[in-house]
Amino acid sequence: MNTITKTDFNFTNQISKYSGKVRDVYNVNNELLVMIASDRLSAFDVVLPRGIPFKGQILNQIASKMLKATSHIIPNWLQSSPDPNVSIGEICEPFKIEMVIRGYLSGHAARLYNSGFRKISGVNMPDGMIENDKFPIPIITPTTKAIDGNHDEDISKEDILKKNIISEKEYLKLEEYTIKLYEEGSKIANDQGLILVDTKYEFGKNLDGKIMLIDEIHTPDSSRYFYLDSYEELQKTKSPQKQLSKEFVRQWLIRNGFQGKKGQYIPEMNDDYINGVSERYIELFEKITGSKFIKADITNIEKRISDNVENYLKSK
Repeated sequence: MNTITKTDFNFTNQISKYSGKVRDVYNVNNELLVMIASDRLSAFDVVLPRGIPFKGQILNQIASKMLKATSHIIPNWLQSSPDPNVSIGEICEPFKIEMVIRGYLSGHAARLYNSGFRKISGVNMPDGMIENDKFPIPIITPTTKAIDGNHDEDISKEDILKKNIISEKEYLKLEEYTIKLYEEGSKIANDQGLILVDTKYEFGKNLDGKIMLIDEIHTPDSSRYFYLDSYEELQKTKSPQKQLSKEFVRQWLIRNGFQGKKGQYIPEMNDDYINGVSERYIELFEKITGSKFIKADITNIEKRISDNVENYLKSK
């Protein structure tokens, strides 16, 4: 299975490279970012040992589509996607928080709730809810941005302002953008017969100091989706929701004794499991976008990416 799990390019006028959990980001001439979506799979802030065929292409193409679909709400960093795994855009200085918005009691919030907590990131969660219930209104639950393999951590609006991570004026603007983006993402999802359960957005400032939407949006790595037609019935019977998200990977890991905690070991991921995850991601792509997934040529992914990026840079 030909996957791309590590990159080591040297593009024209390249200044630096940063590797995140899934993406490798190259700084070109302090003007452009070349963001390569790898086939790495992360869960519980841990990169799992094997890549997933076509995962990077799927994430990159969903993100590109969603950035274009929301550009009327806020300008974003994306300029071009010259390769199935690559997005190139404006260099921005990221804010040191991620804006998580939750319309439903799911995932991390549900795990906290079921442990007896009624607050997340300083925001109250109503009593009497069951997992996957809809919140009366969506709640914004920011996190700090993980650095050097550390876990993202919930942080309240009050602590963000107290610690001067960003100014109150900027924070309120990010809140406004987050709500509008979630509303738009929810409409797009509903049109595809889905519910956008929760998601996260990252923002930064470009060289002119303008606030921009950065990174990826509305992908199964950054968002959770339910099926719209079965949601009410499954909730009535307190049954698990059928999900379009990376949650199925998290649940498999939990069942196999791994939640990223000290002393735990990642369970073996055999070929059948890897292929199953790849097929699930393809299903996610087709359901979220409403488009047939076309597999890119993966004979030599590194050369394909290098050629496509260099051709784009030469055209600038």
